[in-house]
Parts: sequence; C-alpha cells; structure tokens
Amino acid sequence: MTATAVLTARALLLDMDGTLVNSDASVERVWRRWSERHGLDGDEVMKVVHGRQGYASMALLLPGRPMEQNYADNARMLAEETADTEGVVPISGAPEFLASLRGLPHALVTSADVPLSTARMAAAGLELPEVRVTAESVGASKPDPEGFLKGAAELGVAPADCVVFEDSGAGIAAGRAAGMTVVGVGPRAAFHAPDVVVDDLTRVRVEAVGDGTIRLYVG
Repeated sequence: MTATAVLTARALLLDMDGTLVNSDASVERVWRRWSERHGLDGDEVMKVVHGRQGYASMALLLPGRPMEQNYADNARMLAEETADTEGVVPISGAPEFLASLRGLPHALVTSADVPLSTARMAAAGLELPEVRVTAESVGASKPDPEGFLKGAAELGVAPADCVVFEDSGAGIAAGRAAGMTVVGVGPRAAFHAPDVVVDDLTRVRVEAVGDGTIRLYVG
C-alpha cells in the first residue's frame, strides 16, 4: 500500500493474535497435534482456526460432534496454548502503537480467554489494555459481532465511531458486521477485504484531536 489513509474514530478495538501478537508458531503446534488426533488434514484445519474460539472451529471441522465435546476439548486446547508461549513475539510496531493509545479509548477484543491472553501479551512484552473482552465475556465467537459490540458498549462509544484492528477472516467479518471500520493487519488480512490493509503496526500513527476524536494515519 502506497497511499496513506486518514481515518477518524472515538475508540479503537484491537484483536490480539496476528494483530498485536504473533503467536502463529504456538497455534500451529497445538492445532496440528489436534488435527492428528482427529485424522484431519493440518493444512485445512489451519485455514479455519484463526480468529475463532476453539469450539467454533471444531464445530466447523467436526460438524457431527456434540457441542459438549467441543467445549470440553476447547478447554483443554486453551490450557495447552497458555502453556506454550515459545516463539510468541510482538507484531512489528505493536509496543509503540499501544504506547500511543495511553489515555485514549481502546479495548482488547480477543477469542482467547483471560489466562491465554494474559500469557501471550506477557510473552510478547506488551501491556494489556484496561478494557478487555475475552472468550469468557461473550456467548458467540467471531465472526459474530458480539465481542466488538460489547467492547464499544464498555467504552461508551457508538459502533460506527469505532475502528477495529484485525488479521483474520473471522475477525474482519465480525468487525464489518458490527458496523465498524476495519483495518486489516498482516498478510492474512488482505484476503478478506478490510477497509484498509497494512503490513504491520509500524504503518499506523495515532493522533488525539481536542474534541475526543482519534485521527489515524494508516498506510
């Protein structure tokens, strides 16, 4: 992307995995083991799991399995992922980006639960936003917009005044369904038609405007 887009918002809603934190190595290890246990093609599984809560991915991959089994399996997977932080690093520009948001309305909206989001942000050396919407906070996984709508509500900002930062197809669809502008981060995002795409967070600059508006220079 060569041109710089100028966006305005009153709050920013940030995905974690693939957006602030590169956890691909851990995700691959855990989900490929799960694929082997269930006789599934690991490459096909990896096309599904990014952005979704584990039980939602399992429901797509094993459509005949009772949801009770998916929820139980999801709990085990979350514990495995929480314990596996090897190779978890910040997305380029994430520390500076988060630092630029201090004092501005923003929230983490992630499909991870509290232990996993805490572990991955810590492994990447990133500060957790004060407002967090995690797996425990919602009844539906991305691509359902519930998480982003809840984040906007907790910040007291209308959905149309929020900008979402996401990397996955499920997350981008959730942001769009919430009626929000979506900035796609990284190579996965480009395939899912967000409003703007950047390679990483070094390509985003944040400026606070006196009336409470946040101006974003993206590109």
